[in-house]
Amino acid sequence: MAQIVFMGTPEFAVPALKLLIEHHTVIGVVTQPDRPAGRNRQIQQSPIKQVALAHQIPVFQPEKIRRAEAIAELKQWSPDVCVVAAFGQILPQSVLDIPTHGSINIHASLLPRWRGAAPIQAVIRAGDAESGITIMKMDAGLDTGPILTQRAIPLAPDETGQSLHDKLSAVGGELLIETLPGYLNGTISPQPQDDSLTTYAPTIKKEEGFIDWNQPALAIERLVRAFTPWPGTSTTWNGQQLKIHSGTIGTGQVAPGRVIEHQGRVAIGTGDGVFYPHQVQLAGKNTLTIQDFVKGRADFLNSQLV
Repeated sequence: MAQIVFMGTPEFAVPALKLLIEHHTVIGVVTQPDRPAGRNRQIQQSPIKQVALAHQIPVFQPEKIRRAEAIAELKQWSPDVCVVAAFGQILPQSVLDIPTHGSINIHASLLPRWRGAAPIQAVIRAGDAESGITIMKMDAGLDTGPILTQRAIPLAPDETGQSLHDKLSAVGGELLIETLPGYLNGTISPQPQDDSLTTYAPTIKKEEGFIDWNQPALAIERLVRAFTPWPGTSTTWNGQQLKIHSGTIGTGQVAPGRVIEHQGRVAIGTGDGVFYPHQVQLAGKNTLTIQDFVKGRADFLNSQLV
């Protein structure tokens, strides 16, 4: 049975690690160092570290995986293959070459579409009809390695970053387990990506969640769904941050950012069409339906959002 080192950090990687533990021999786990998280900024272990410790699997947490001492530690494990899923650091060729059979990655898109750090949000923002998982053999490029297997899933009309994350996380684990035997025995051969079809999904910056009401309503609605739950989307009302958690689009033309009552509903003007907010939240307050929000704030109607 293959000796596997697993490299991953967030919740997305958990199903894959659990299935690997069930079906193969995981001799070690590499994950990001414990870091402060949450409102209280308390030091927390990564979800992957918690799974590893629960199964008595050795854990290695290098600050920089490319440092000589980290590479030496990995070599001592002598893995047959490394499986990588949202580890959080770029792996140099010197690390990828340590395992006998190289390193493979679980990527949350149908490569070569949406290479990069944020494919889940990118696919929703672009309005793609489907997303999926790619199992690929890694090289030193950014998601440029040859493809082993892929599985597509359709996007629901109301798909959010959270719902797609959860679906792809499960699919990633399942497809990994189906792929590994054929990869290790040579019956699945890596196929090069078509670089001419490449699109990129760079790391998201928090400020990208501020809504530009000059954008079309459709683009805003997709942004709200893509950025749920992180980094979230917001606007400014009366000098306060107002988070927009969900909404739908409608026809009509209203000045961008202007709040009106439109066909019996609260609507916000955009560059093309109107946006109907469903759930909103003032900073530091509870999330409310737009109906409840307006009940206590009559001046919201006919106001200008920026």
